[in-house]
Amino acid sequence: MSTLVSDTAMLMAAGLGKRMRPLTASTPKPLVRVAGKPLIDRALDRLEEAGVAKALVNVHYLADAIEAHVGPRKAPAVSFSDERELLLETGGGMVKAVDAGALPDPFFACNADSIWLDGPRNAFADLSARWDPDAMDALLLVVTHARAHNFDGTGDFYMDGAGRLTRKKPDRIAPFIYTGIQIVSHRLLRDAPEGKFSTNVLWDRAIEEGRLYGLAFTGQWYEVGTPAHIAPTEEALRGG
Repeated sequence: MSTLVSDTAMLMAAGLGKRMRPLTASTPKPLVRVAGKPLIDRALDRLEEAGVAKALVNVHYLADAIEAHVGPRKAPAVSFSDERELLLETGGGMVKAVDAGALPDPFFACNADSIWLDGPRNAFADLSARWDPDAMDALLLVVTHARAHNFDGTGDFYMDGAGRLTRKKPDRIAPFIYTGIQIVSHRLLRDAPEGKFSTNVLWDRAIEEGRLYGLAFTGQWYEVGTPAHIAPTEEALRGG
């Protein structure tokens, strides 16, 4: 098994899933089923396959249901970061977990609703092989439009020859899309805002410092943001 830079991943499962309504009226988005399996189980299965030993899952909306579903899992071993009182968004959620001593340096972060099929090597091994803590505050797994299924946006980032990321320019198409998977250094979270905020705030600072990097994914990635995305994803998974 490939060497990983961390034995722990934070799984982002606290969101309200508004775009997935009406399915999320009574079910948290991570428990929405695609091809018979809840989204969060697919992400946890990928972590298990990669050899990630521990998963910290943040919870807010319908938290009891998520805890009951994944709490008994042994591989990876699951623990929780409770955001019931206040949804902290991605950045605030990571800061809360790091401040509580629940995450090593560095750690993987992954959206609980991500679906992907690995290329020649699993995503976490690829990220680990590329990780350079001296140069990077975060390393994002990004994917080209050709490998991003159900995605109809204009992209997120440009990437230079060294792998450094910059933001998409207004009214332009950017070649790389963020998959929801990254390696995060505690350095990225330094002097962070209090309360809820998006990781984008910290990414922008890392871009200015030349310390936000990307790695092009060699597999296939599926956006499952709305109910309309489910059927084509299921068809692709059956063929994949």
